[in-house]
Amino acid sequence: MEEGTGTGGPLFQTYGAKGRTVYKIYASFILMCILSILSYRLTHIPDEQDGVRWAWMAMLSSELWFSFYWIITQSARWNPIYHQTFKHRLSQRHGNELPCVDVFVCTADPVAEPPSLVVSTVLSVMAYDYPSEKLSVYLSDDAGSELTFYALWEACKFSKYWLPFCKKFEVEPRSPGACFFKQSFHSSSNNLSTTKEWSKMKDMYEEMINRIEFVVRQGKVPQELKQHQGFSKWSSEMTSRNHDAIIQILIDEKDENSVDLDGNLLPRLVYMAREKRPQHHHNFKAGAMNALLRVSSEISNSPIILNVDCDMYSNNSQSIRDALCFFLDEEKGHDIGFIQYPQYFDNITKNDLYATSFNVINEVELCGLDSWGGTLYIGTGCFHRREALKGRKYSKDYIEDWKRGSLDKRRVESPSVLEDRAKPLASCTYEHNTLWGKEIGLRYGCAVEDILTGLTIHYNGWKSRYFNPQRRGFLGLAPTALEPSLVQFKRWSEGHFQIFLSKYSPLLFGHQKIKLGLCMGYSIYNLWALNSFPTLTYILIPPLFLLKGISLFPKVSTAWFLPFALVFIAKQAYSLIEALYCGDTFMGWWNSQRMWVFRRITSFLYGAVDNIFKLFGVSKLAFTITEKVNDGDALKQYEQEVMEFHSASPMFVIIGTVALLNAFCLVGGVMRMVNMNKGAAGMDALLIQVVLCGVVVAINVPIYEGLFLRKDKGCMPSSVTFASLGAAMLACLLTLV
Repeated sequence: MEEGTGTGGPLFQTYGAKGRTVYKIYASFILMCILSILSYRLTHIPDEQDGVRWAWMAMLSSELWFSFYWIITQSARWNPIYHQTFKHRLSQRHGNELPCVDVFVCTADPVAEPPSLVVSTVLSVMAYDYPSEKLSVYLSDDAGSELTFYALWEACKFSKYWLPFCKKFEVEPRSPGACFFKQSFHSSSNNLSTTKEWSKMKDMYEEMINRIEFVVRQGKVPQELKQHQGFSKWSSEMTSRNHDAIIQILIDEKDENSVDLDGNLLPRLVYMAREKRPQHHHNFKAGAMNALLRVSSEISNSPIILNVDCDMYSNNSQSIRDALCFFLDEEKGHDIGFIQYPQYFDNITKNDLYATSFNVINEVELCGLDSWGGTLYIGTGCFHRREALKGRKYSKDYIEDWKRGSLDKRRVESPSVLEDRAKPLASCTYEHNTLWGKEIGLRYGCAVEDILTGLTIHYNGWKSRYFNPQRRGFLGLAPTALEPSLVQFKRWSEGHFQIFLSKYSPLLFGHQKIKLGLCMGYSIYNLWALNSFPTLTYILIPPLFLLKGISLFPKVSTAWFLPFALVFIAKQAYSLIEALYCGDTFMGWWNSQRMWVFRRITSFLYGAVDNIFKLFGVSKLAFTITEKVNDGDALKQYEQEVMEFHSASPMFVIIGTVALLNAFCLVGGVMRMVNMNKGAAGMDALLIQVVLCGVVVAINVPIYEGLFLRKDKGCMPSSVTFASLGAAMLACLLTLV
């Protein structure tokens, strides 16, 4: 009998990655070279002249940091593991006794996150291949928008047709927006796209989207709907920051609209807009998730919770069953607190222009953290054990009641009774003088509340599992312009560094609660922000000293040159092989090198500086929503893999200044060697600086085009060009004085 075909045995199995012995030999070789580089720095400190010593010490400090950080990153590559689930065993063992599941979908802005996008995600999770009577879907609308509620109301009507259609033809994915307008869908019928049923369903969906977008453009719902019980909750005085709590059960078992065309029960669908008042801090997405936790506990109280962002639609109708294979495994599932799926995107260009595919992180790093007993909770595509998310500590005598959930309440209590009972739980004062946000639910006060929450779940004794199935579980939208991508990483790096500086710091305080390898794994991301300073040192000081003709590295003719060359070549070669293995192209790898430089000198720098300001009480926590839509010109440029620079962002000034400074120094340094007849001798002493400077210049080719060559709307604003030119020229002049 083949592995996994019988009814006995585990519900999932784990196996290690291949080639780890070869990798460990490679890592040992790199470590020896790193020690040689540090030995050279320490034994060749120059005398004080022309500022060489301080530059030398700055380089030493940077190399010490890079060495330490490289050691930290080995935790994610030392022993990656992978999992395989056996869903047929799950069905045979548990049958109709599968647990109830609550799905949380969060949205916060009907402009940045269009309602048509939101409802496509909602419909995708309603259509899971799972008993509908055991599935409850909650939409948290943090803007309290009547437009989003209208879109959800339209989706309720469409779901009666959409769910039977998906089941009949086994459609994947079950997001209508992706199914009808992407090229990656499939079904049990090979020629489904040519049938009348397909055309009819597509027309019905487009008509619904047209109605939704018309209402959004008008800014108000049709007057005739005002009499509907749900729409009556809105008034002209309401704003996104000042409104009562609204709880609406749109689909319920007792409602005549609760069945689809085939007479099958639809999943329960609940709209929630928690109360907001200007004088009460609402704690952003974490506050919304905690309100959902309380409201859902009163309405359905399912033991398993899936949370997804409004733009991350379900791409795999089997995801719930896959996750339950982990939770319900008799031997290894009792201590699992959450199952994290990777975050993938369906709008990535061929060469991943802004390096937002996260292929290496998804395929290697998160698998590596899994081997240490946990992986990060990344805020979307995550299945939680409700008790773990609510702050319960793991104990060996704890037994989960998988049979509890919504079924009894659905049969007994009416939707209006449940709404009235749940409404106080979504008030803005409910959490006052409680442990919500501190020890219960998602944690507050951090820009990456999801990461902090996952860390505290691990501290409470729970493990987590990372599952990356062949058919991706969730797909979303990545930023399609440079500035939103950098701003997104700024928020992430700021939040991660905030964790490092807090009492939750895994590297400083976590070793008593979780494995050292997992402490190191969390720190890979917690220390993102601190990479900004040594990176800036390495791409500013060597070029400036190249301009002066002063060497900061060993001569090519000496043995000390070898470790520098070997580390550079070996690391870049491994990085390229790893990227190609994970599905990137060569140009995709090159784009990722560019973007990591950009992020380190802008996003990570801002994240570090903001945290320093917070320590002195100068800055306050803010949450930025990444735009999910772009105008036609920007989208066209993105599809053509042309960088978008239209904003006069200070981040672009930093990038432009670094790019121009390296270009000036490369040209000036080479000319100095030629004019002073130091060709061979100069190259012997300055080759590493020339190569380093040349690599930075090559990385910044799109920046030079945006500054000087392009004339389209996406070029660098003239203010950025002048500011970058002025700063770079001033730095060069001061160096030569």
